[in-house]
Amino acid sequence: MALLVSIGLFIVAGLCEIGGGYLVWLWLREGKPIGYALAGALILVLYGIIPTFQPAHFGRVYAAYGGMFIVLSLLWGWGFDGTRPDRLDAVGAMICLVGMGVIMYGPRS
Repeated sequence: MALLVSIGLFIVAGLCEIGGGYLVWLWLREGKPIGYALAGALILVLYGIIPTFQPAHFGRVYAAYGGMFIVLSLLWGWGFDGTRPDRLDAVGAMICLVGMGVIMYGPRS
């Protein structure tokens, strides 16, 4: 159960980082109203808080989070920008997820 909670926290943190950044992107790059930037900033603050609930120390959590961020970024690009990940994107993402699992959940003495 703790593993599922931890993975869920990684997913929520990733969606906050990517979603918050995307809202700021829309404000700066596409001329959306300032409310987009303010909402994005608030969501980015949540991204900074969510990882503190992970069971490991800062360095390990953020290193492992990188793998989840890569996967979620590819999925976000596919869902919101229509850029479908290709085979090499999928292989690279799987490698990152394996690395994430080793860093975060590998057995330690």
